Amino acid sequence: MPLISVHSVSYDHPHLHQLIRNLDEELLERYPPEEIFTLDFSDPHVQEISFAVAYLGDMPIGCGAIRPLEGEEAELKRFFVERPHRGSGAAALILRHLEENALKDGYRIIKLETGPEQPESLRFYAKNGYYEIPRFGPYTECHSSMCFEKRLQPASA
Repeated sequence: MPLISVHSVSYDHPHLHQLIRNLDEELLERYPPEEIFTLDFSDPHVQEISFAVAYLGDMPIGCGAIRPLEGEEAELKRFFVERPHRGSGAAALILRHLEENALKDGYRIIKLETGPEQPESLRFYAKNGYYEIPRFGPYTECHSSMCFEKRLQPASA
């Protein structure tokens, strides 16, 4: 059986775009369109975001990103694993890859936004050390948004 691997990719990678389209389609099944925060790839700031794609062999099965915020804070964005591959460990591998890269880039706090219609993500984030915080930034007025953060700890030497 092929192993799952996670690779950093550029913002214009075709596998990344397909996975994000799949994520957006799934979000539309769960939330009204006005409550979905999408990613505009034509925005020049998108190049500041660090993206990753998970593969099962050579098949893309998941993705995630880290977007710089202010100071030592970053935001976990576009985190997604295809339904047939949930429970495979892919999400944990993507998260670990992104957190390790965030630490290397000087970030010490990762924030994220999710919602009540994604109970599997709520469980996953809690299991991985994220705790609920007040809504922040663009999510402040979105009542279906739930925000979380985690303080990253450098690996012990």
